[in-house]
Amino acid sequence: MSEAFEPLIVGKLNGAYGIKGWVKVYSHTSPKENILNYKPWYLKLNGRWQEVAILNGREQGKTLVAQLEGCDDRSQAESYHGIEIAIEKSQLPELNDGEFYWRDLIGLSVVNQAGEQLGQVKKLMETGANDVLVVKSSKGDELLIPYVPDYSVIDVDLKTAQITVDWESDY
Repeated sequence: MSEAFEPLIVGKLNGAYGIKGWVKVYSHTSPKENILNYKPWYLKLNGRWQEVAILNGREQGKTLVAQLEGCDDRSQAESYHGIEIAIEKSQLPELNDGEFYWRDLIGLSVVNQAGEQLGQVKKLMETGANDVLVVKSSKGDELLIPYVPDYSVIDVDLKTAQITVDWESDY
């Protein structure tokens, strides 16, 4: 692991599975099973990020489970409960033009087509129909703007750190 390691959190260990050291995995990836494709994982153990090999992983009912190198019994697996799973940014697949990771959008300023500053992207959320930008305005309130390219989201410019939207501040 490089000295400049910046963890990219992709999930969390949330319990033991069985008696042979397998762990339950909560995934932030979409689809959730994609977390098993990132190898190695980094876990924050004893106050520092440590590389951990995934020996095996699979869907088990509605959850994911994984077998980690060096984790051979249930009590050890239980000790990992609540530990976040990180990867290196370089492990992410390259995106096509016009595609963005959510983490790239957080913190960008949001302006409408009239040039009015609406605020900054605080987070994104899934609603089922489409993703939604949660924008914190300078007044401290939140705007919820559907992330629909070429409709409500006109342009995303990572170089200028700005998203242009077809949206009004009083919607």
